[in-house]
Amino acid sequence: MTFLPEASSFAGRVDGLFYAMLGLSTVVVLGVFTTMLVFAIRFRRGRHVDRSGESHRELGIEMVWTLVPFAMFLAIFVWSIRLWIVMRTPPANASTIHVVGKQWMWEFEHPDGQREIDTLHVATGQPIRLVMISQDVIHDVSIPAFRVKQDVLPGRYTQLWFTPTRTGTYNLFCAEYCGTDHSRMGGVVVVQTPAGHARWLASHASGSLADQGRMLFTRFGCAGCHDAGSSVHAPRLDGLYGSTVPLADGRQVLADERYLHDAITLPGSEVAAGYAPLMPSYKDRIDEADILALVAYLKVRGTDREIPHAAR
Repeated sequence: MTFLPEASSFAGRVDGLFYAMLGLSTVVVLGVFTTMLVFAIRFRRGRHVDRSGESHRELGIEMVWTLVPFAMFLAIFVWSIRLWIVMRTPPANASTIHVVGKQWMWEFEHPDGQREIDTLHVATGQPIRLVMISQDVIHDVSIPAFRVKQDVLPGRYTQLWFTPTRTGTYNLFCAEYCGTDHSRMGGVVVVQTPAGHARWLASHASGSLADQGRMLFTRFGCAGCHDAGSSVHAPRLDGLYGSTVPLADGRQVLADERYLHDAITLPGSEVAAGYAPLMPSYKDRIDEADILALVAYLKVRGTDREIPHAAR
């Protein structure tokens, strides 16, 4: 029997929970079927035993067979919830990599602009946060060796995170049926040493994702409305990310990645207070990879992390 390698910080913990649940279920199944077998043999046809049906209630026995299994399964539930919370809470020092799923391929965008197709390079010991979205239908990122899996949805960001612990090449699958070539929508995760990964990043540098977004901001004409010198009455975008935005309908929303994405693709859904809904939708006009770059630029626009004017 060949077992999957444990290649992430989650793998051993997920396996421990699985084997504990398997063991507990085995104990319960054996207890139930052993009792059934004993009674089937004892009360088989032709056996001289008391069949009067007289009731003998033993409160202690009933309490034990009710409360003990309940306590064991409750312990499994608490264990799983705690692990689930950890697996859904990436650390502050996690490196964010953006993922776009489309029929039938995976695109990976590193913070410094390195772009990969169906292959993801990461380093051991470095927490990795994948921020994912689909170009078309529902996909699902599954990396069995890391014991992580997450749906990738159109029009909505989802995320997962992991910390690789072993160098090597590990399979990545789409675990949600997504069309004709679903079975071919796979890839690999290449886990390198920190030094080896640094060399790989340096050899594939192509400008940061935010820098790409700045160029797209100009190419798509966004500056014509949203720059300070514009004659169009449109919201200013400097320092927008992370702020609270009052809306025309009286609500207030946080300008997070989801808000910025929807402002580009569904601008009429959340109109900023004091502005008319004039912006056209860019949904289906630009692909999700470009939207990711635009969002990356808007996150740093007007901050000390914005691309210097000298570099433009």
